[in-house]
Amino acid sequence: QVQLVESGGDLVQAGGSLRLSCAASGSIFSINAMGWYRQAPGKQRELVATITSGGSTNYADSVKGRFTISRDNAKNTVYLQMNSLKPEDGGTYYCNMQARTTLFRSRDYWGQGTQVTVSS
Repeated sequence: QVQLVESGGDLVQAGGSLRLSCAASGSIFSINAMGWYRQAPGKQRELVATITSGGSTNYADSVKGRFTISRDNAKNTVYLQMNSLKPEDGGTYYCNMQARTTLFRSRDYWGQGTQVTVSS
């Protein structure tokens, strides 16, 4: 069974930093991409950052220059370094993994989320 476990969420003051981690485990044939999404109260879940197996990254405009996504392929782990945090960055951050369960079939997996709160 595939699991994604997030960690690192915390309460932090505006301008501070956090690093989120997400470790994938279970029966995974291969990972196409991993990423982070967030959902603030009253808002839709939105993409924050993604990274493909080839290392290509994509960021939401609102976090460019402040957040950095990285991965450790040996550990099937993705990280999100968040700097210069703003109150609007607050919300529940969810780890996402697009993985192949067979050579030709991909599906998405989600973690349970980790809470990030940024105080002003």
